[in-house]
Amino acid sequence: MANSELRTAPGDDLSERMLVFATRVFRLTKALRKDVHSRHVGQQLFRASTSAGANYEEARGAESRDDFVHKMGVVWKEVKEARFWLRFIHRAELVAPERVEPLLKEAEELSKIFGSSIKTARVRGFEKA
Repeated sequence: MANSELRTAPGDDLSERMLVFATRVFRLTKALRKDVHSRHVGQQLFRASTSAGANYEEARGAESRDDFVHKMGVVWKEVKEARFWLRFIHRAELVAPERVEPLLKEAEELSKIFGSSIKTARVRGFEKA
């Protein structure tokens, strides 16, 4: 079966987006200086971005609406934490602005998507994908 013929499940696009986000963050953190302060910031950012992606995958396998909402809440919190660290990197000028601004924009968009998803799940109920 060719790749174009593979079936996709609901959430696959967002799953890929989370993977790309975490990979881009990984590359950004590798570019940070190696001093103790930059390492701390990089580790926090990397942890939050990879945790968000991993928790999103767990949310996709949720067994109930409450489980889904809870897990998506964790995703949302991790994305918001990643956004904080990206804002910090930008404000502290740890890397060139053009390197961090696209990631900051993506974190803001992801935060809105996950916040909206949680709100929708609370109102409409839950259907397992």
